[in-house]
Amino acid sequence: MRLEVKLVDLDGRQCLGLVLDLGGAPLVIVRARRGYAACGYLNREVAEKLGDTVVVVTGVRSVEEMLDKPVAWASSKARELGVKPGMKCREALKRMS
Repeated sequence: MRLEVKLVDLDGRQCLGLVLDLGGAPLVIVRARRGYAACGYLNREVAEKLGDTVVVVTGVRSVEEMLDKPVAWASSKARELGVKPGMKCREALKRMS
């Protein structure tokens, strides 16, 4: 079992990256000050119901890979911060920092 924790610097903004091996694919999350990015394991309906500021990035296995992939889905709270599907996750996290 592997748990990887790392600090991610986005132009001076600090985020916390987590990777947890769950078997078939890892759970990847990057936490910013006002929200987070998660891989496809996240239940979007529950995140929206809880009022989370979150984006989902699919097909990733590491924090570095997540940063450069496009956002597949953004919660309404994330969209209020100017986050849109298709933008790079790195940019979305900056808006949530």
